[in-house]
Parts: sequence; C-alpha cells; structure tokens
Amino acid sequence: MLNPADPEFLTRLAARLPGGALRPAEPRDLEEPRGRWQGRAGAVARPRSLQEVAEVVRACNEARVGIVPLGGGTGLVGGQIMPEGPAPLVVSLERMAALRAVWPAENCLVAEAGMVVQAVQAAAAAEGRLFPLSLASEGTARLGGVLATNAGGLNVLRYGNARDLCLGIEAVLPDGQVFNGLKRLRKDNTGYDLRHLLIGAEGTLGIITAATLRLFPAPATVATALLAVPDPAAALRLLSRAEARAAGMISAFELIHRQGPEFLAEHMPEVAFPMTPIPEWMVLVELGLPAGFENAEALMAGLLDEAMEVGLVSDGVVAHSGAQRSALWRIRESIPLANRKVGAVSSHDISLPLSEIPAFIPRANAALAAIGAFRVNCFGHLGDGNLHYNVFPALGRDKADDAHLRDAVKARVHDLVHDMGGSVSAEHGLGRLKVGDLERYGDPGKLAAMRAIKAALDPNGIMNPGAVLR
Repeated sequence: MLNPADPEFLTRLAARLPGGALRPAEPRDLEEPRGRWQGRAGAVARPRSLQEVAEVVRACNEARVGIVPLGGGTGLVGGQIMPEGPAPLVVSLERMAALRAVWPAENCLVAEAGMVVQAVQAAAAAEGRLFPLSLASEGTARLGGVLATNAGGLNVLRYGNARDLCLGIEAVLPDGQVFNGLKRLRKDNTGYDLRHLLIGAEGTLGIITAATLRLFPAPATVATALLAVPDPAAALRLLSRAEARAAGMISAFELIHRQGPEFLAEHMPEVAFPMTPIPEWMVLVELGLPAGFENAEALMAGLLDEAMEVGLVSDGVVAHSGAQRSALWRIRESIPLANRKVGAVSSHDISLPLSEIPAFIPRANAALAAIGAFRVNCFGHLGDGNLHYNVFPALGRDKADDAHLRDAVKARVHDLVHDMGGSVSAEHGLGRLKVGDLERYGDPGKLAAMRAIKAALDPNGIMNPGAVLR
C-alpha cells in the first residue's frame, strides 16, 4: 500500500535536501501531449546531483511514497503521468543537464539525464561527431526519458534504438542505492547487464541519472530524396536495392501515405509539398557517406535512375541544398503535428516483420471498414518495420463522434499485428496506456519474469506505480 506525498512527508523530505529542491506541481508537470490524462502529485523534486536523487528515493522508499520520474514530458503513452492513486512525488531531472565529459577519439560522451537530446547532438557536433538519435520531440525530450523508453526515431535503420547508442548507465535503484555503471567499454561480460534492464523500463526499476553515449563520425556528404512508389511492396523492393547499393549507409527510409500530405494541406498549408498530384505512396530516403567514398548525391541519382527503369519509382524530388533537404524533412516531421490538429480516433505505434507490411496494411484497412468509415494515415520508419498506423474520423466528422469505437478500432489493429508476428509497442513504450496490451499479447514467461524482477528490485512498488505493469 502506497502513501501520498502529503505535507508531513514533504516537510521531512525538505529537511534532507538543499533549499529549492522541492516546489509545488505546475500544470506542465501533470499534462501529456495528447491530453488523455491529468496527473496528480504532492510536489515536484528537482535534484541537482546524483546524491540528491538517491536521498529523494531513499526517503520515498522509507515512507512508501510513489515516485513518477519526469523528463521532457513528451511521452505518448502516459508513462510520465499518474492519474489516480495516492499523490506521488514527481522527480524532475531538469536541473541535472550537464555534459560531464567527451572523448572524441573514443567516440563517446557522458551526459546527465536532464540534458535535452538536441543539446546532446550539439555537443557531439562541436567535436566533429554525430549523436544520431533523432526524433520529432528532440528539442524538448530529455536523455533520461528517451533511454527509459528506449526511443527509436528516424535513424534506427542505420544506428539502432536508444539502447544501441548507450555504453553505460548511472542510476538510482528503488532502495536509494546508486548503480555506478558509466563505463566506456564496448565489451564487458561481467554478469547481468543492468544497463539494458534499466533502459526501456520506463522508470519502474530506478531513475537513470546519466549515461555514456556512443558517437559516430559525421557523414561527409548527405543526399535526401522524396520518391513516389506504387505501393508498400515496391517500397520494400526499393529498400532492398538501396541497401545493395549503399550497405550500411542508409540513415533513413520513411514510408508516407497520401493522407499525411493531405492533412498538411488542410491544417498546415505553410508546409510546402513538392509533387502534384500527391502520390498515393512515397518514401523519404536519406544516405550519408564518409569522406573518400562516392558522393552521396551521385549515389542517390544512380539509385533513382535504376529504380525508375524497373518501375519501383514513378516520380521524385532530390534535395540539392541544405534548405531543400530541410524542406523535405519538414514534411515528414510535420505529419504528427497535423495529425493532432485532425484528432485521431485511435493511434497505433506498431512494428511488423518487413515482409508482412504490404499484407498488413490492406488487411487492417478492411478490418476497420467492417466497423465504420475512417481515414487512415499510415506512415513511419519502413526501414526498421515501425509503422504509425493512425485512424481518424471520416471527413466531416470529429473524433468525439467516433470515440465509442476507439476500443474496437484498437483491438482490430492490435489483434492483427499480434497475429502477424508484430509488436503493439514499437518505440513509444507501454506507459499506462498499454498495460492491458502487455497482459493480452505478452508472452506469459516474459510477463512472469518481469513481475519477478519488479518485485525483487522494488518490493514496495514505489517506482512509477501503474506504468508497464499493473
């Protein structure tokens, strides 16, 4: 049984911390981007150091007060929001945002968990290196949050998820003990890897306070193109040809359906689209080559010529400047913003085996047509099998009109994903939104092991109560 972070507890906690470490909760601490939940909290703790985080966690564990870790608040599954139960203590790492060290020759750096992703990218760039994690919220998302959710983003095809970019972790465990795991090693086979246990745990097994991150040489030349393809099957064949021509050099391969640019035309007309009419299906491809290799634009041009000859591409736009490249990426990055303006009935962050994607899309569309009339905006990271299959009301209707169908829509989509060997949570995590999905679709052995790990590390259940596990 958890206790609330009430005035008596907060008075005791304040006495253990420096002045200014606690403040009242503000609306921004208790909201999530989609407005689906309203959180609650007794207060917000803002530690400045690892030792202060440990003191906060020890105090909460002793008093059995729940902790909700808060990064940039950009999560889309409610992992940063506790809407019910005894008021928790929100622990924000906004004041732990330092760059601790950089080793350019080793291609790594150490950053605190409160550092914004964009700032990590800039720190790497200042040393002539690349930190490749890139996502729409990188200007506000914090490092601790992206590691806690194992975020993906645009460059997973080449560089991997957040998990793959992390060499070491510093964290505070649920009893207040510190895990000093900030190693710079590529090889370390010394027992259980707590780093990978904490990454993706969404704050349910501890609070990540800092991380050692992998860096890469920045590409010498980059080429970006928006290409019209007949269908997703052709897009996959194009991906195969691109990988044959530029193995390991493809940074992004994004699938875009016509519905996305149409939403932009309706709600964000300032975002220019370069092809008329809008193709039914498109891919946004980016290549990055190191110095000494063929120029990336020449490689892209050769790929485009080859693809057009065999009918995989019918039209295309290749960027010839940084401004043109930014304009193409603005289209892709604005689609989620336009989606919010339209208002989804149900959004789905899913992954599938690549070869199943061409069959999944028409099957899912048909399953939804059996229960109502909808518009579907299907887009995402085709290169790694991650689709955002988002369902919207028919033209002239509002999402409130179809709110009664949300559960049915979600069940149809997720059942099909599961039947086709996919995952109902590709890169956004489980949070509180998908706790039931884990119970419905998760492997029983895995679920039992997760519960045993949670009970062993957090017997009082204080860490992000209700997230991931019920």
